[in-house]
Amino acid sequence: MTLKEVYRKILEQAQSIYSLSEATTITDWIFENVADIQKADVIKTPNLELSQPILEELDNRLHQLLLHKPIQYILGEAWFYDMKLKVDEHVLIPRPETEELISMIITNHEESVYLKILDIGTGSGCIPIAIKKHLPAAIITSIDVSEGAILVAKENAAIQETPVEFIHSDFLDENSWHNFPTFDVIVSNPPYIPLHEKEKMDTNVTAFEPHLALFVPDNDPLLFYRKIALFGKTHLNIEGKIYLETHEDHAKETAALFTTLKYEYVIIKEDMFGKERMVIAY
Repeated sequence: MTLKEVYRKILEQAQSIYSLSEATTITDWIFENVADIQKADVIKTPNLELSQPILEELDNRLHQLLLHKPIQYILGEAWFYDMKLKVDEHVLIPRPETEELISMIITNHEESVYLKILDIGTGSGCIPIAIKKHLPAAIITSIDVSEGAILVAKENAAIQETPVEFIHSDFLDENSWHNFPTFDVIVSNPPYIPLHEKEKMDTNVTAFEPHLALFVPDNDPLLFYRKIALFGKTHLNIEGKIYLETHEDHAKETAALFTTLKYEYVIIKEDMFGKERMVIAY
């Protein structure tokens, strides 16, 4: 089959799941990842005959796509803050909204000479790695309960040449807190989706992304925020700040939680879509 024929086949079948623009982008990613073929190549050499191994690999990627597997997991990579990061079933796919949280931290602390940062629930390592690249003097510690996630994060940090300390630890276990020093910044995008919302979510999320990093009990949706707030009372330095990504329906409750625990300055920030998705506590 020619390049044009295979490209059209994948694009048309991808449209059974995605819009034309999304399907086009995904098809381009697949060809670039599998065969190092750019969109321009499809236009310049439409009659190029593809080898059998490449055809088989393209069919394999298409098969996975039609099972609703996210393209980032199919390719094993995702872009975040101008970095290509490794992702697999042990970590969430980094979201654009999280980039806004990163930008806020970098802007607020770019003049800091000495900065100790704790990232809770690191996943792919996208948060600490992005911060370290832009605040190279910062000393960053990242923790996750998933050993698989820690391995992915370490690999990403090595590829990006960003020294971050990754620790396998269950943050919900308060007995582990004495192992940590104090910090100037605590940042987290923790699990925050109540379990009952699972049925309303897309298959490509619920069937493939790690539930451990997504869901919290219906009867305790602020579980991680409460723990982080309590941890901050003993592990946040004077004038230190906590930066959190939140559920848009629970941002006010999260802010109220920190206010109740006597944090002096708590604000809610909207994301690029006007949704209340971030809470900052001093």
